[in-house]
Amino acid sequence: MTIPAAPAPGSGRYVRLSILWLRRIAGLALFAIGIAYWIRLVGVFPEANWRFDLMSSQWRAASCVLAVLAPVGGVGLWLAASWGTVVWIIVATLEAGMHFALPQIFGGPDAELAVVLATLAAFALLRIAEWWSHRPPGRAG
Repeated sequence: MTIPAAPAPGSGRYVRLSILWLRRIAGLALFAIGIAYWIRLVGVFPEANWRFDLMSSQWRAASCVLAVLAPVGGVGLWLAASWGTVVWIIVATLEAGMHFALPQIFGGPDAELAVVLATLAAFALLRIAEWWSHRPPGRAG
């Protein structure tokens, strides 16, 4: 029976630090997205989709759900809590579903959705890199 060698000190340190910073930046962005949805609900601007009483029922439902989930996910990401990542994925899935499945109601994909999906992809790649850096040396596959 052989004992695998311990990983080198500092191995994966930069990856973990990158994940933390990505979570913090994404948390701030998600919190800002939540604030934007609250601005829509409160009715700061008089346009049709920027006041709750002038919105269609689909926009009302989506805005209410995302106005709650986005800031909660932002706080969870800032705290680096695992549930923050889960809420982040839920928000991204809801927004992608809104814009890809129902573009006639919510409009097509926009820059906000592209940024959310790109940061999720970067997060996934960093998590894979973190897993890869913790593998025992000499292990095939």
